Amino acid sequence: MGVEFRIHTLFVILIAICMLYSQSLGGSIAAGLALWLLIFVAVAVRESVRLLVAAWFGLRLRAVLLLPIGGMFAFANPESQELANTAETQYILALAGPVANLATALMLAATLTGASAAFPLLALPYVTPMALLRSAVWIQAFLGVLHLLPAYPLDAGRLLRASYTQSSGQAAPSRAIHLLGQAIAVGTIVVGFYLHDPLLSSVGFFIFIGAQIEDQGVLFQSVVDAVRMEEVMLTDFAMLSPSDTLLDALRHCIHTLQEDFPVVRGSQLVGIVNRQRILESLRMDGNGYVQGIMTRNFQVARPEDTLGAIIRRITAGRGLTLIPVAQGERIIGVVSVQNLMSSMSLLNEQRRLERMDAER
Repeated sequence: MGVEFRIHTLFVILIAICMLYSQSLGGSIAAGLALWLLIFVAVAVRESVRLLVAAWFGLRLRAVLLLPIGGMFAFANPESQELANTAETQYILALAGPVANLATALMLAATLTGASAAFPLLALPYVTPMALLRSAVWIQAFLGVLHLLPAYPLDAGRLLRASYTQSSGQAAPSRAIHLLGQAIAVGTIVVGFYLHDPLLSSVGFFIFIGAQIEDQGVLFQSVVDAVRMEEVMLTDFAMLSPSDTLLDALRHCIHTLQEDFPVVRGSQLVGIVNRQRILESLRMDGNGYVQGIMTRNFQVARPEDTLGAIIRRITAGRGLTLIPVAQGERIIGVVSVQNLMSSMSLLNEQRRLERMDAER
């Protein structure tokens, strides 16, 4: 469906934890793997329902990162990101995951107790590789209840953070919210050690690490959203005409470091052509015209657009490596993936020096 699913390496760590936990109880490695699979299924149930809710709201997703405590969405365009930040969407998405897990737990419990009145649903421990059917019920229930805790990045924590952001107008979460999430995570780890429950300690660890992962994404987004295209665009660049031959284009390639070239007819942008594509066409088909090999899959930015919005466009457009910047119909600059990091680094140094001069 065009959405990438990525499994974080924390899930690999969880495999080892489940296997060691099973062996410590006298169980087999296979039982530990089965327990891990039940946790993965619980996360899959939660995220599948959240994806359906996102589709119902018309949100376009680029990727979903799966962690043992749930998933994190990466949106395909700025419009979806903005829609996801509205109060109604946030609340329904936050409720979808816990409701899905708790409903699944109830259905499993009803099925198992209905099949056998003697089924030990309430026996301790609730989650163990030695009783996988009982564990399947309680893993679903625990994951649902877990996200009702006000610990970021759990669902209730995200809502608390969003409420603070909307009321204060600040992008970063308050220190109190962040400390609350850390306290809950550390408390869960400590309780897990006290009860000799490695799975409970792991939950606290995953909450702590999940918050760091999401915070890095929020910090990166806040930085790129503060940079305008006119601040990082290249203003010294070459352009090609659709009527240029490929040999003419190759001569341009020799005298510039550009990998991608805007193709303009008069003042109108009509396509983009890549250096590698020029070379491959010359080798395979001989000389021809730029018009025959240029791509018409491009987007145009304005000087006042934020870099964050443009990065989302680049990542949403498969193979998109160059975005021209236009003022009216005139191309005044280009932003390419090739030199974006260099431009950002130089801009950061410029701003640092300007702050030092202002403080003197």
